[in-house]
Amino acid sequence: MSNSITWFYLVLAIFTEVAGTTAMKLSNGFARFEPSLLIFFFYALSLLFLTLSLKRLEIGFAYAIWSGLGTFLIFLVSVAFFHEPMTVLKTLSLGCIIIGVTGLKQT
Repeated sequence: MSNSITWFYLVLAIFTEVAGTTAMKLSNGFARFEPSLLIFFFYALSLLFLTLSLKRLEIGFAYAIWSGLGTFLIFLVSVAFFHEPMTVLKTLSLGCIIIGVTGLKQT
């Protein structure tokens, strides 16, 4: 497997995880059927793609990228589409995640 396809799988894992988490919000606590099904569909795809990316990436680094970028993107989705507040503390906390992931890559 080439390095570019490995990163492509990781990107797909991140975006499908974000789609699954967004579906959680839209499901209204499993009260809405279609978004509830999409949760499982997107998370299954996300884990599939994450697993494929682990053929060439270190697990600690790949998981940090997957969860960190997923958290960052969900933060953006929550602000843009669900009108959740963007606070200084949330923004600083996301910065700490980015610094942490960068630190993992450097070691």
